[in-house]
Amino acid sequence: MLFGNHITVVIPALNEAASIGKVVSAIPRFVDQVVVVDNGSTDPTARVASAQGASVVYESNRGYGSACLTGIVAAGQTDLIAFVDGDYSDYPEDLEKVITPVARNDCDFVIGCRSGTGIQNHDLPWHQRWGNWFACCMIHWLHGFKYHDLGPMRCIKAGLLSQLKMCDTTYGWTTEMQIKASKLGVNVSQVPVRYRRRIGKSKISGTLKGSVFAGYKILYWTLRLWGHDGINFNSR
Repeated sequence: MLFGNHITVVIPALNEAASIGKVVSAIPRFVDQVVVVDNGSTDPTARVASAQGASVVYESNRGYGSACLTGIVAAGQTDLIAFVDGDYSDYPEDLEKVITPVARNDCDFVIGCRSGTGIQNHDLPWHQRWGNWFACCMIHWLHGFKYHDLGPMRCIKAGLLSQLKMCDTTYGWTTEMQIKASKLGVNVSQVPVRYRRRIGKSKISGTLKGSVFAGYKILYWTLRLWGHDGINFNSR
C-alpha cells in the first residue's frame, strides 16, 4: 500500500528465466501484488517467478499486449496498476518514482522515460532509439501531445485503464495506451528512469521481423486514433 492505494505490478514474460527472479526480487516492498504473466515460456520462467513470491498466470496467445491484458484481469480489485518488463532492462527500483505521483494523486498516469538518462548505445539499439523518437514525433504532430518515450515502465489508475478499453495484443500496446490517455485529457506525467542492456535477446529489437512489426503497430495506432473524439473508444 502507498498513500492508501492497493498496488499491483504486472510483468509480461516470455522465456525470461535468467532475469525474472532479479526483476521480482527488486520490486519495491510497498507493492501489494506482483503478477507475472507467462506468455508461453519453454524455460522455467514461471517456476523462478513463483519462487520469488510472484503470482503467476498463463496466457497462451503470444503477444506483449495479450500478456498485459491477462495481467490486468488477474490483478482483480486494485487501485493502481504498474507495468515493468521481465528482462531486467528496466530498474525495478525506479518503480517508486513512477508509482508515487499516481498514488499521491498528483496525476493519473506516469510514464517512465528512458530518454536522456545516460543510456549507452549498446543498451538501446540505434534503430530502436530512432523508431521511438519518430513515433513520439508522429504522436505530437497528429495528436498534439508531446511524449518523450514509449517505454514499458508505467503506472496508471485502474479505473482510468478500464476507460481506455485497451485491446492491442502485440507491440502497439504502449502506443495505444498513451494516445488514448492524451485523447481523454488525463493528467499525464513523464519521469526519467534508468535503463540497461537486457538479459538475453530481445523479441522486438533483436530481430528484423520483430522490429518491423513493432514499427507497423506503432504507426497503426498513431493513425487509427487520429481525429478520434477520445470518449467512446471503438478500437477494433
